[in-house]
Amino acid sequence: MKINLKKKFPKKVFDIVKAAGALADKENIPAYIVGGPVRDLLLDLSNYDLDFVVEGDAIAFARKLSRSLKGGLKTYRAFKTATVTYGDFRIDIVTARTETYKRPGSYPDVKPGTIKQDLFRRDFTVNAMAVSINKRKFGELVDFYNGLQDLRKGVVRVMHDKSFMDDPTRIFRAVRFCARFNFRIERHTKALMKKAALAGFLGEVNRGRIRKEVELFLKEKAPLKCLKSFSKLI
Repeated sequence: MKINLKKKFPKKVFDIVKAAGALADKENIPAYIVGGPVRDLLLDLSNYDLDFVVEGDAIAFARKLSRSLKGGLKTYRAFKTATVTYGDFRIDIVTARTETYKRPGSYPDVKPGTIKQDLFRRDFTVNAMAVSINKRKFGELVDFYNGLQDLRKGVVRVMHDKSFMDDPTRIFRAVRFCARFNFRIERHTKALMKKAALAGFLGEVNRGRIRKEVELFLKEKAPLKCLKSFSKLI
């Protein structure tokens, strides 16, 4: 399946995507738009924050892209990520990677990986899709985990059984997505959420991260719906 990115994006956003794709071709590395922006493109929703994954050095790529765009740059070496700012736009760039967690709620150990491995580390299937920006496959949807099928059904499905153990804040995210998009949580995913909540995994998470998730609840259009749904799990 191919997505018409020129039609979906405003010109300024499309120009950034084309510039990133041209740079990826020049550097001979695969590059993709990933995550929430892809989900929202498929839902015909406006989301012009760009998240790129490259199968290469994200920091070096971001440095070259920032020079090309004459934008700002911040790097985060521990996580192999960088952020380019260009006018009002924020562009997050990540090295395709795998993640392992030593304990619930901890920060992950990160190693370089493939786009397939990178998408597998994400929270839900609807957020585990990518769109190629290299010239040869420009606009092609990458969907290893049936995210498009779940998106069309309005289903929030976890990627693997240890997902909520690895990052318990995904419980908050599942509830938020249901309230925002009027989705439903898949049965097995709901059982895993309850199991993680009852096991006290949220207690292992830094209070600042919990506070941030609550603040995100309150920013949703239906915050009470989010809070009521969450309260049923604990």
